Amino acid sequence: MMMGCGLGLLAMAVILDVSAVAQTTGELKPQRAVVANRAPLAANAYDPLPLGAIEPRGWLADQLHIQANGLTGHLDEFWADVSAKSAWLGGDGEAWERGPYFVDGLLPLAYELHDAKLIGKADQWMNWTLEHQQPSGQIGPKSNDDWWPRMVMLKVLTQYAEVTGDPRVEPLMARYFDFELRELPKRPLESWGRYRWQDNALTVLWLYNRNGDPKLLKLANLLRTQGFDWKASFADFQFKGKQTRESLGFDQGMHNNPERAMQAHGVNNAMALKASPLSWLMTRDAGDKHALYEQIGDLEKYHLLPNGMYSGDEHLSGDNPSQGVELCTVVESMFSWEENLAVMGDARFADRLERVAFNALPGTISDDMWSHQYDQQPNQISCTRGERQWSTNGPDSNLFGLEPHFGCCTANMHQGWPKFTGSLWMATRDGGLVATAYAPSHVRVDLPGHDRKLQSFSVDEETEYPFRGSIHFTIHTPRAIELPVVVRIPGWADSMTLSINGGPAQEVEPVCVRDTFDGRLQAAGKVDTCSFHAIRRVWKDGARVDLTLPMQPRVTRWYHQSAAVERGPLLFSLKMDTDWNKLAQHGEMSADWQLKSDTPWNYALELNAAAPAKSLTVHEMPLGSVPFSAKTPPVEMTVEGRLLPGWTVDENSAGPLPQSPVSSSQPRSLLELIPYAAAKLRITAFPVLAPDEVAPHASGR
Repeated sequence: MMMGCGLGLLAMAVILDVSAVAQTTGELKPQRAVVANRAPLAANAYDPLPLGAIEPRGWLADQLHIQANGLTGHLDEFWADVSAKSAWLGGDGEAWERGPYFVDGLLPLAYELHDAKLIGKADQWMNWTLEHQQPSGQIGPKSNDDWWPRMVMLKVLTQYAEVTGDPRVEPLMARYFDFELRELPKRPLESWGRYRWQDNALTVLWLYNRNGDPKLLKLANLLRTQGFDWKASFADFQFKGKQTRESLGFDQGMHNNPERAMQAHGVNNAMALKASPLSWLMTRDAGDKHALYEQIGDLEKYHLLPNGMYSGDEHLSGDNPSQGVELCTVVESMFSWEENLAVMGDARFADRLERVAFNALPGTISDDMWSHQYDQQPNQISCTRGERQWSTNGPDSNLFGLEPHFGCCTANMHQGWPKFTGSLWMATRDGGLVATAYAPSHVRVDLPGHDRKLQSFSVDEETEYPFRGSIHFTIHTPRAIELPVVVRIPGWADSMTLSINGGPAQEVEPVCVRDTFDGRLQAAGKVDTCSFHAIRRVWKDGARVDLTLPMQPRVTRWYHQSAAVERGPLLFSLKMDTDWNKLAQHGEMSADWQLKSDTPWNYALELNAAAPAKSLTVHEMPLGSVPFSAKTPPVEMTVEGRLLPGWTVDENSAGPLPQSPVSSSQPRSLLELIPYAAAKLRITAFPVLAPDEVAPHASGR
């Protein structure tokens, strides 16, 4: 499998000119430079842009506004754990992770939308932390000294510093890291902090790249050595199937093994995806890079689900599509893919990021973003209070509500869309820009160009991707400038057309690097793909780049040789009429809901054996302001199928998938498929009828 990696370019800083936003803390200026890694750290393949350089447009802006009008914008008004009672705001309430989790999504959302009200809400968390550092250097509430929640707040502080330029942040972080360096030898990492050390190291390296203090490298390595050894864990992977309370040692009469449970915890594994890349920055050991691919390979072989996520309800639970995925795992995996893409430049990480962002993330949150699930299922025929085949979770886990099962996701769900927005573009190491993932956006930077003279350079990205395959980039620059603009060809794309100013693109340089990793997510893609294309030319104001990615339907195979239907980065599911039944009300807008349906769900697909995609018909509709809605889906597909009476309900979920191929004497039905994220009740992995049962006219489509 080919990957785009680094472009073999020389490192240099890229200076940003980010539009000012309303400030609530005086005359602050946003960070103006993309800060490259400082020696002796290895160089990133691509350097992230500071928060504020990228603004959402089109359907993505609509999605962020829905988020601002939903739980993210109002949670502090009625949920005590992130209200003024929070110990992270000086109150006597929750003092652990929920406040930091909440503001980790609230802050980037507020500044990306230039929303003064939300900026004020976010800044009060920053100001309290900045104004209440203890003489020892410790930050946060005195009532809780756990290392873990401070790791989250440090991530928020780095974003706040980038978007505001507040001069208080770096000195506070330096004092806190001095405190850590003194205290960790006496009070080492434990529990959650031990398994999530990489989130702490990430912010230590962020500060090192700005002040060059060698003590910070010592601290980063101390965190790495005290933290759990994820590299060794996946070199001898112990979790090759569904985990249970019994296998994890939770049952009465058995030895409780918290270490084993921590290693199999879904959110821990999502965060750990960035552990080996961060280690490589420090060690330059190629074995650390290899360890990431070994980790991906194990998780995909034993736990990958069609929505792009590794199962975890609460712990790794195999590849049965009736198993669940925790929302915290979804947003943390997205953040890890974003970080890994920057460090290693592997375009397949962007493919994975898009698959999660466009399917699993909106698929587990209501259209108005006032309720969410703790666990989602690819095959999800009801969301009701009841026992299911979860590995360790409880009966409320797949309800839509304020805090179904447990409130961590209520606090942590908010970072998904804002951080995705902030990762759509990155800087190349020779002073250009790379479009790493696709969504309508605007990026504005100051770039040096060939003559090293800094000047404004911005790009408008107009697209209805992932629902359509056309992407249009318009360049804005006050004078001609020579630099590369790099576009990505997704792994699912069988072809592409690239033009500049309406004519053929002649200045395109494919970037191809071969490696040996071939994960299941790319099973339907090409092995020898040049995933990045660098356009090197002199750009003039108004220049236009048009990228067309034909989106043909395709069928991929999963658990028990079941079939999933895909088009571009979107996954499709059976459309089911859904009845939302309110269980409880929280405040004026938020409620807990059960979802039920009378729609038959146990279908097997009739697919052309030689060319399964020919059995699918695509229907495109206008894209509305709620892009992931079952009421107005922008694209649908139809396919024929037959009911499979022997496939029945088990533990309130779709029972075990029959091994395909299957037989059925039931009449044919025309099935309507809509995007996975729109289908809150759904079947996504379907049994497939034996070839001799496929109707002749169906095979001739």
